[in-house]
Amino acid sequence: MSEKLAPEKRHSFLHNGEEVFEWDQTLEEVNIYINLPPNVHSKQFYCKIQSKHVEVGIKGNPPYLNHDLFCPVKTDSSFWTIEDDIMHITLQKRDKGQTWSSPILGQGQLDPYSTDLEQKRLMLQRFQEENPGFDFSQAQFTGSCPDPRTFMGGIRSD
Repeated sequence: MSEKLAPEKRHSFLHNGEEVFEWDQTLEEVNIYINLPPNVHSKQFYCKIQSKHVEVGIKGNPPYLNHDLFCPVKTDSSFWTIEDDIMHITLQKRDKGQTWSSPILGQGQLDPYSTDLEQKRLMLQRFQEENPGFDFSQAQFTGSCPDPRTFMGGIRSD
């Protein structure tokens, strides 16, 4: 049932009208998807993930991305892979349930309406995780949604 509450679509991060990457999030992760240029061997790409910073590029060239992250991540459980000419970066949120309005600090933020939709989806994802016998996929919030990270004492630790 939790797959019904997975992100329905990815958000696009644009710069000067060009797509830099797509991204989505769950309660625990932020995923970044970068379309890689053709004719460059996968071993030439690199990705450096730090607690509050990410750097991506081709070895020997200026970085493609070199930005601070919206929120801190757990570096020991964050990773990146390349498959079908797409770099997939999985950032493990330090604060499970935190709603990110963008992976990059100060740039490409979702509008308030889209941020609210993300927060509602993450809250339902939290309810589903805490109550696996129920189906929250058709549930809706009226009005503003509580913060999924702090609502009713916060997210339970594993």
